[in-house]
Amino acid sequence: MAGENWTFLVVRGEDDPVQQYSISKKTLKGAAVAAGVASIVVVASMLALGTSTNAHLQVRSLEARNEALEGELQDFQSRIVSLESTLDRVAANDAHFRNLAGLEIIDPEVMEAGVGGPGLGLPQASPLWTVDSTTTKSIFAAGYDLSTLERRARLLSASLNEATDSVMAHRALLESTPSILPTRGWLSSRFSASRMHPVHNRPLPHEGIDVSAPEGTPIFAAAKGRVSRAGWVVGYGLTIEIDHGFGFTTLYGHASKLIVDVGDEVMRGDVIAQVGSTGITTAPNLHYEVRVGGVPRDPVNFILPDYVTN
Repeated sequence: MAGENWTFLVVRGEDDPVQQYSISKKTLKGAAVAAGVASIVVVASMLALGTSTNAHLQVRSLEARNEALEGELQDFQSRIVSLESTLDRVAANDAHFRNLAGLEIIDPEVMEAGVGGPGLGLPQASPLWTVDSTTTKSIFAAGYDLSTLERRARLLSASLNEATDSVMAHRALLESTPSILPTRGWLSSRFSASRMHPVHNRPLPHEGIDVSAPEGTPIFAAAKGRVSRAGWVVGYGLTIEIDHGFGFTTLYGHASKLIVDVGDEVMRGDVIAQVGSTGITTAPNLHYEVRVGGVPRDPVNFILPDYVTN
């Protein structure tokens, strides 16, 4: 039937005969359907190719990011090792410092692990565990090490502060403790509860020592302190008395000249007077006393070695 066919005329040129083609309607529909299917296949293939390419790019991007993160993690782990080595050296110095300060050294096991601080749980609890358990373990280990180092650092900081305070207190005490023979000479009379007095000719307590020396020989402060007396004292003549704190006081008698005044701050070794024979004495000498809490003590017990004796 003519109504079921499509006729196509093809004209190539004026001199060429006209070509006539007839295609049934059914065939034309089939061709159209085939073309549509082909178009869909082509489009689907292009979409699939684009999706595949995009997925590949995303994979490469993720791989690059993972490599960068692994590199950062390795660098972080190296820095933790370096920090641990530094803290080991600080801990060794802390032990030495505490020893100098007269404090008990912190147990190495306590110092190694640190004290206090919450735990980190388990790596399996991390959301990353199901994605990459190996990396999760590395991250967990680094976090654990860092937490331990933080606790050690806090412990060392507290320990060093304690040692510093103790050393400063010890330093102040040492600076204030009489420890030198106050003048150059020889010991002519010792500390005694009862000695024959050279002038009174009867047994009397001698609450210090006498150091014979030529008149004018410098007299030095035995330790750091503040001059609490500078003037004439019956029996002692021209006298200097120094309050060193911590209960220590020293007295320097029979001077020929006083160099410092009441209220002056002096350091160990400062010249405070000159040897003389003022007061009750038979020859130029220094009468030197040390009192602790007001109680007379033998000055020889406070003098470091290398002084001249009789």
